Amino acid sequence: MSKVHVKTGDTVILLTGKYEDKFTSKDDRKTGKVVQVSPKEGKVIVEGINMITKHVKPTRMGEKGGIVKTEAPVYAAKVQLVCPKCGKPTRVGHVIEDGKKLRVCKKCGKSFE
Repeated sequence: MSKVHVKTGDTVILLTGKYEDKFTSKDDRKTGKVVQVSPKEGKVIVEGINMITKHVKPTRMGEKGGIVKTEAPVYAAKVQLVCPKCGKPTRVGHVIEDGKKLRVCKKCGKSFE
């Protein structure tokens, strides 16, 4: 198992995005909340980022099928954590206080927890 630097509920910014053409990016520099983390694949699902269109078939009687928009996973290396205190994209540092390992902002030094 590999570790991922973000947790569920963290606010992240997308560093690279889907490209419509060569010079503009559709999802580049968007922020969102992490909905799900998959450390085995090294991917995260971020709210409102990497939206895909899915064709859903009705499975039971009375259930509706159709076209549904949903979030697709993004590689965890393509997202960076946003510090809740200073509001800047930052890397994660670790500090041990009172026997607990805390995640801290590399820019302002404040704890995330």
